[in-house]
Amino acid sequence: MSEAAAPEAPWWTRAVVYQIWPRSFSDSDGDGVGDLRGVVDRLDHLALLGVDVIWLSPIYRSPQDDAGYDISDYQDVDPVFGTLDDLDHLLAEVHARGMRLVMDLVVNHTSDEHAWFAESRSSVASPRRDWYWWRDPRPGHVGGEPGAEPTNWGSAFSGPAWTWDEATGQYYLHLFSRKQPDLNWENPEVREAVYSMMRWWLDRGVDGFRMDVINFISKTLPLTDAPVPDGATLGDAFDAVASGPRIHELLAEMRREVFDGRDGAFLTVGEMPGVTPEDAVLFTDPERREVDMVFQFEHVGLDHGPGGKWDPVPLPPTALRDSLSRWQLALADRGWNSLYWDNHDQPRAVSRFGDDGEHRVVSAKSLATLLHLHRGTPYVYQGEELGMANAPLAEASELRDIESINHLREQVAAGRDEADVLASIRPMARDNARTPVQWDGSLHAGFTAGEPWAPVNPDAAVVNAAAEHDDPDSVFHHYRRLVALRHDDPVVALGDFALVGADDRVYAFTRTLGDSLLLVVVNLSGDEVPAPPGAGLWHDAELVIGVRPDGADPVVGRTLAPWESQVWRREVAR
Repeated sequence: MSEAAAPEAPWWTRAVVYQIWPRSFSDSDGDGVGDLRGVVDRLDHLALLGVDVIWLSPIYRSPQDDAGYDISDYQDVDPVFGTLDDLDHLLAEVHARGMRLVMDLVVNHTSDEHAWFAESRSSVASPRRDWYWWRDPRPGHVGGEPGAEPTNWGSAFSGPAWTWDEATGQYYLHLFSRKQPDLNWENPEVREAVYSMMRWWLDRGVDGFRMDVINFISKTLPLTDAPVPDGATLGDAFDAVASGPRIHELLAEMRREVFDGRDGAFLTVGEMPGVTPEDAVLFTDPERREVDMVFQFEHVGLDHGPGGKWDPVPLPPTALRDSLSRWQLALADRGWNSLYWDNHDQPRAVSRFGDDGEHRVVSAKSLATLLHLHRGTPYVYQGEELGMANAPLAEASELRDIESINHLREQVAAGRDEADVLASIRPMARDNARTPVQWDGSLHAGFTAGEPWAPVNPDAAVVNAAAEHDDPDSVFHHYRRLVALRHDDPVVALGDFALVGADDRVYAFTRTLGDSLLLVVVNLSGDEVPAPPGAGLWHDAELVIGVRPDGADPVVGRTLAPWESQVWRREVAR
């Protein structure tokens, strides 16, 4: 790509997005739960960090069965977080600081307490019956009995993906919790209801949407039994529900019906489990007009063992390098990458991919360098910019997330020892990402004046925003420098990517735009390792950003210290 092309690139190529999971971000009223006014109170922290976009996880009315991803009213705010007036105030304050606000769009499913579903389940003759997936029991079986479900599918949160409704004598489909029935996107009335809701939010001033499991909205018909994995009792329906035959059509329709004809700089991000690089090129090709970028899951599945996420295995640096670089190369000419280490569904990055013990600070910084120097839009999850680590989760009573609780209950009921099950849950639980943000070293880490809804990580006395604001060498200030670099240097946002051969523990690559060339070198291990071959030729290069355990500046071409990272710049003679 030429430097001349850089100014024509979309605004989000230079942007950094910050995800807020409101329940654990900041509590303004002392009830122990984060809220919208708490977000306003901390906006200056985000402005200091320099981020461009805030992605707000669901704050809609919800029974909170799945932490707000079960929505009962798309056009109201749950009282636990505040009011619509509070949201309008937040929008105004975000825009006043030159940032944008993106809402979480959860439209593969609703809550079973949504008015749409209440009407749908009221009668088989309801005009909205076909807004959800209703099916009779399996032929020859009595509804409600084990094995009578229309298909053998398992849900993501344990148990069958079908729940029997005694009143109307049919089952309804829920790929997640039984309180999250799936919407039937084959019905045009469903689609228009969703589009109308999205237009309502854009009219209110929001700047786009992150779309939860959006590639599940097109399912392969007819709904039939799925293969049963070894050791499982229920079928894995993933191939039948992910990126179905109408997915591109539906996303293009959404773009037309919701965004066309509007002024404004919007962002659309599709969370898409199972998407491949080849798929992502199609979804994000600007000429196809579907979504701006996708969240893919390949790199966060590399440490899943034969038993899935609850069976984690060691992750060799080569696997991470191969995966991330493959996505960089696949979307080099068309499409765009989302770059992330963690979010509300994933363990903390420094505990999972780095070293949250002796090398917590240096590995957190180097992981940030690695991610932010890739081509794509970086996402920072709340607390990541502080190097927050996984929670202890020492007792089952510390679990709050439905996925972990259901898995523990199911495994113990099957005869497994509770301590063994908890040990398998601990490193991968979503609860790790959902402990309160650590604002200072006071009681409850400054998150709340009351009793927090979930335990604060005990390391908050050391790892907190107040301490890091005051320390120019902190993880926080390293993130600030990376965000500024993306804003200021077109090669970071738009430069071409090329791998550099190195030791198996080292991830090295170049970024090139016009006459500007960056070399990025990251040691993904706690060992001293040799620098990449040829790095010594950069002896006259300028150090852009360097991270070493001893705090000294790196030297190009020298042995790399544990978790050391380097970014060098030089001009290329043409």
